[in-house]
Amino acid sequence: MTPILKNYNENNLKRILFLIVLVGLIIFLGGIAITTGPLDITVKDAYQVMFNKIAPGICPSPREHITRTVWMLRFPRYLTAVFVGFTLAVAGAIMQPVLRNPLASPFTLGISSGAGFGASLVLILDAGIFNGRYSIVLNSFIFASISALIIILISKRKNTSPEIMILTGIAISYFFSSCTTVLQVFAEPWAVTEVVFWMVGSLSKGTWENLGYMFPVIIVCVPYLIFKSWDLNIIGTGDDNAKSMGISVERTRISLMVLCSLATASVVCFTGTIGFVGLVAPHIARMSIGGDNTFVVPAAGLIGAFLLVISDFMAVNIVSPVILPIGVVTSFMGVPLFIYLIMRRKRETWR
Repeated sequence: MTPILKNYNENNLKRILFLIVLVGLIIFLGGIAITTGPLDITVKDAYQVMFNKIAPGICPSPREHITRTVWMLRFPRYLTAVFVGFTLAVAGAIMQPVLRNPLASPFTLGISSGAGFGASLVLILDAGIFNGRYSIVLNSFIFASISALIIILISKRKNTSPEIMILTGIAISYFFSSCTTVLQVFAEPWAVTEVVFWMVGSLSKGTWENLGYMFPVIIVCVPYLIFKSWDLNIIGTGDDNAKSMGISVERTRISLMVLCSLATASVVCFTGTIGFVGLVAPHIARMSIGGDNTFVVPAAGLIGAFLLVISDFMAVNIVSPVILPIGVVTSFMGVPLFIYLIMRRKRETWR
């Protein structure tokens, strides 16, 4: 074995261990996060309930009210944090190399702003494309998808250059943010409060029913995005080089952006606009394990899940019994961490 190949294998082993550690931390934090709340539940109770639901009879079952609280309220909220954090971070890890911009994320590209406008239409005007029980969810999903569709159509007309995509996304973000602001000017105070709270994000809709709507989209989009991460390594060497190796650069960019947008829309329509996770998690991953996207994309997803679980734990506990908006907590946590990593490593490899 040559020294280069040996070094490559050693680095890959370290990266795999890094992913395994992250998975372990997320599972460990789950047991702690589920104990948070007015009802006194131990970490042991939390794990017993989870294991008994997955494999009945594997361990003694806690009392019925504890089982109900853990399984029907706290466990789905924890899973929502994991799925949403993972999805937003994977989307950010894909968008940054696709658009060749370290600031690209679902939040900065206007997808979240579109979702916010869709929700504002229902909360302020009681109007929208859809009505009924899931009117906020459906309208925010539709307008988030419209944002992504506009970006893709304009960029496709202009040969799908990363610069066109990022500039169009920024323009769309400002447009929908302005539309939301205009609605708030003429809204009742209580409606403005609801819009503001929705736009800073919340995991209060983390239920089994809503997870059932999120999961099919996530399970289709996210594995494909991770699978295509190898193409990003090749595209990062230059479009001409990627084309010479048989990769359709324009089609790859568009397909990845479509799936990133769809995955993002499927989660933010339930949780609101949780910013910063999709931006900071990919950078933390690259600074920790290098720029190989085949490892960066899943690592970013796990880091995003880890950050959102911790953020939710802090949101529930900092000023209990008041639950802080989780988007505020992610920003407060992420900004100093991001600055520390920037100061620690002056140059980041993001392709």
